[in-house]
Amino acid sequence: MGVEIERKYLVKNDAWRDGAQGVAFRQGFLSTQKERVVRVRMAGEKGTLTIKGVTRDVSRVEFEYEIPKADAEQLLDQLCERPLIEKTRYKIEHAGLIWEVDIFEGENAGLILAEVELEDENQAIELPDWVGEEVSSDARYYNSNLVKNPFSSWRD
Repeated sequence: MGVEIERKYLVKNDAWRDGAQGVAFRQGFLSTQKERVVRVRMAGEKGTLTIKGVTRDVSRVEFEYEIPKADAEQLLDQLCERPLIEKTRYKIEHAGLIWEVDIFEGENAGLILAEVELEDENQAIELPDWVGEEVSSDARYYNSNLVKNPFSSWRD
């Protein structure tokens, strides 16, 4: 069984950008029910299908499979809920961990999140200076919820 252990943070400045190379992501959801999120993603030229379970603390069951690019594009264009999530992902190494910074576009423009995947929930991490408030337990920031309630519709 696959398990994703991930912590998520807001990004407070651009200090992470030096030398970072981004990859365009386009993703959609076949199911956004919290018990079984089913995501289709194109990351550059690579298609994936991912099934995720309920998040408990910062962990959840996750299964991910590579699928043909043409299948991913057809699923995104014809079957996924709207809007699709569009973002550019940057990978940054810091203190032995790979941080992923996502700059969202479209209906989620203005949102920038940093995520880090861990080996276990209690793993100590050294936060980079550019990381702000932790939002791991705030469901509004789940990509599957950004489809139902895009960042552009949030009120302070």
